[in-house]
Amino acid sequence: MFPVSTDPAADDFPTSRVRTRAEAEAYVASVCFKHGPPRLMGIELEWTVHHQDDPARPLDTATLVAALGAHAPRSLVPDSPHRPLPNGSVLTVEPGGQVEVSSRPATSMRSLFTVVAADAAHVARRLAREGLVLGEQGTDPWRHPRRILRVPRYAAMETAFDRIGLDGRLMMCSTAGVQVCLDAGEPHRIAPRWSALHALGPVMMATFANSPRLFGEETGWVSTRTRALLRTDPPRTRPGSISDDPAGSWARRVLDTSVVCLRRDGDDWTAPSGISFAEWIHGALPNPPTHDDLDYHLSTVFPPVRPRGYLEVRYLDAQPGEGWMLPAAALIALFREESTVDEVLALTSPAIGRWVHAARHGLRDRTLAQVAEGVFALACRLLDGPDVPAGLSGRLADFVARRIAAAGDR
Repeated sequence: MFPVSTDPAADDFPTSRVRTRAEAEAYVASVCFKHGPPRLMGIELEWTVHHQDDPARPLDTATLVAALGAHAPRSLVPDSPHRPLPNGSVLTVEPGGQVEVSSRPATSMRSLFTVVAADAAHVARRLAREGLVLGEQGTDPWRHPRRILRVPRYAAMETAFDRIGLDGRLMMCSTAGVQVCLDAGEPHRIAPRWSALHALGPVMMATFANSPRLFGEETGWVSTRTRALLRTDPPRTRPGSISDDPAGSWARRVLDTSVVCLRRDGDDWTAPSGISFAEWIHGALPNPPTHDDLDYHLSTVFPPVRPRGYLEVRYLDAQPGEGWMLPAAALIALFREESTVDEVLALTSPAIGRWVHAARHGLRDRTLAQVAEGVFALACRLLDGPDVPAGLSGRLADFVARRIAAAGDR
């Protein structure tokens, strides 16, 4: 969503062959962790799509195409003009037919929320004309996963993930989330911001968990979406480590992650099982990789927080209606000022690593509930400025109080 490359250092690397692991790690660190003062923000919203008269009926692809019209991406309609939404956001479609609205980067929270809400409403109206509605949960509560995008990338990923289990198909075709994009920060602040986003993750996930059902039944997890993500391919999808050198640890992780797609002529992009990008560099595959191949490989690694030159926060379930504003506003507010980031890290230290607890138990986990009280009290105080949509602080406080009370009653 933010510019892919704004750092001149990225231009120092050729587009030809990647010759050594050290060269590849330096490249990954350079393009994934760009630095600068926290200024820009963005939002990406995903929803499952359903027939209004029967949300459990498989999605009709032709109906979805008719609804999206000129906004349809070329992965769905190869000759589509793929026009931006009226306020500039871009619409894409995920493998199972989920729609996603991605904002342009903004410097104002109020402006960003106005634009995203208007473009989301535009999509909802277009869908409604064809008898379709946006889902309100982080997983499809009824249907089994079914891929409608017939492109080589997703076919190859499906083949790779099927070797592990069903969760890869669920992640690709049956999940939806709220993603918030934040600047990585100045060089000396990247590690604290990275650490705070990861420490905060279980608390945010538990508070906004919204995917308890799958195939018409309760799963026993408050965030079944997170369960599917974590089980898809753990080296690719697990949370990152809290580190004093996040760029270095991320680069090593990327190089040690298996290649899931091999781009080639034709429709078969299937990759041999278990070959890491580092092994590809060292000759495990016939043709040596290029920097373009490494860029593509980066797009196939998707943990709860992903560095893409900025930090893409991916650990939130989709929310009903305009409920996405609450977690998005909290994250933006908590990471605008560096002094607040340090406070967030201190408040959330008891919750570090409690990802599975959060996905399974939510705020029934007493540690997470206690941390949530402090974190969201801080967020609400910060959401009292002129750049905040009216009433948002009170809405967030009421929501969190209800969620904590409901969890305590169980």
